[in-house]
Order: sequence, then C-alpha cells, then structure tokens
Amino acid sequence: MSAKIVNSLGTTYISDQTIATIAGMCALDCYGIVGMTAKGAKDGFAQLLGRENVSRGISVTTKEDIVIELYVILEYGISIQAVADNIIDNVKYYVERFTGLKVECVNVTVEGIRA
Repeated sequence: MSAKIVNSLGTTYISDQTIATIAGMCALDCYGIVGMTAKGAKDGFAQLLGRENVSRGISVTTKEDIVIELYVILEYGISIQAVADNIIDNVKYYVERFTGLKVECVNVTVEGIRA
C-alpha cells in the first residue's frame, strides 16, 4: 500500500518502500546503532544489513497515518532506552518533514547487541 496526498493540483502517491528508505537512512545516522536487520521468519536469525538494504529491516503500514517498525542491532555499552528514544524521535521527525504525512508511531525492536 502507499500513502496518498491529495491537493488542488492532483494526487501524489508515496510508496511504503520510499518511506522505509527514508526511515532507514535516518535511523542509521543515530548514535549507537550498528545496523538494521532482516529477521528470519522461522528461526529468529538476525542478519546485519548494509546501507544498500536499509529498507529490508523496516516494516511500514499506511492507512490514515503511518506506522513504522524498525529492527535494529545496537552497539554494546550504550543505553538501549536512550538510543531507541533517539531513533523514534529522529525517524518520526524526518519522515513527517520529507513526506508531509503524519507518523502515528515508530516501534523499535532491538534484535541484538554488537561490540
């Protein structure tokens, strides 16, 4: 599904993939994050993804508002809560700023810690 913006000049559609890419690039710029993960459906295996695959570690749901789910690996020794709060604030701000759409919530799932 994609987000839809309607104005007097016409309609603009923004794909979930585009929103996921914006969110992923913003999340990777946050201090304490090592990378995004793609969680294996069967065994719970988390694989670290590079910058070229940032949208694979993100799930975006668009209805009226946007819900973003991020799966991340954090750096060892950093406060998980502080990093998660920073990711949530930054992703919400930048997705709203770039798309003009409202983000309902950003959920962060920490899949692992790396040294």
